[in-house]
Amino acid sequence: MPPRPARTRVRGTRIVGRALTCAVFALAGLLFYISAQTARGTDLRTDNSLLSLSDVIRQRSAQNQQSQAQLADLEERARGLAEQQGRSPADVARLAALEQAAALDPLQGPGLTVTLNDAPPNATARIPGVPEPGVNDLVIHQQDIQAVVNALWRGGAEGVQVMDQRLISTSAVRCVGNTLLLQGRVYSPPYVVKAVGRADALRGAVDADPTIRNYLQYVQAYGLGWKVQESGDLTLPGYSGTADLRSATGQ
Repeated sequence: MPPRPARTRVRGTRIVGRALTCAVFALAGLLFYISAQTARGTDLRTDNSLLSLSDVIRQRSAQNQQSQAQLADLEERARGLAEQQGRSPADVARLAALEQAAALDPLQGPGLTVTLNDAPPNATARIPGVPEPGVNDLVIHQQDIQAVVNALWRGGAEGVQVMDQRLISTSAVRCVGNTLLLQGRVYSPPYVVKAVGRADALRGAVDADPTIRNYLQYVQAYGLGWKVQESGDLTLPGYSGTADLRSATGQ
């Protein structure tokens, strides 16, 4: 087959170039349109208008704290109105006992304070032969705090407080990332757990707990924080949040 004339090749090249140029402009226009529809007046290069999960949790925590304060005030007013209507001494004593058992009243007496804290961010193995730590080895986990709380209850604690909140029968200790979520509020380490009761019995229960013993190995290996203090006079606040049970299952 004879070669194509040079003029024909040049014309074909120009046609192809124009077609590609048109396709590029069309694609660019489509991208601009999609960006405009997605942005709808906002800046696509920033996510300042979007709250991260941690921001949402902290915002709700502040709202819950305010609501709990309002609830405590309303409960105190309701209690005062009920007392004004008059009750028998037996009813007053029974109500006081129920409030004490439900952790609604402050509690004072001897006890134990346990403090847990994350290791320094640049921590390395302190013991020869121990592998270098990973990220999860250097932070407090939910099971660590829960183990301390459970041990204190087993040791005969009359009341337990985590951070600034009194625990009740429906309290749940949860961790979200490296923060503690307790009764609608968020806390960062160090985590402080207090219990009123016989200090020697409480300490014995803490020392005997297998989960805590495992945690203490990480304290020695990587420098996680651990401190136990006995006190002759601790005061735990009364629980001021809602006592509603949201869900339950029976056997």
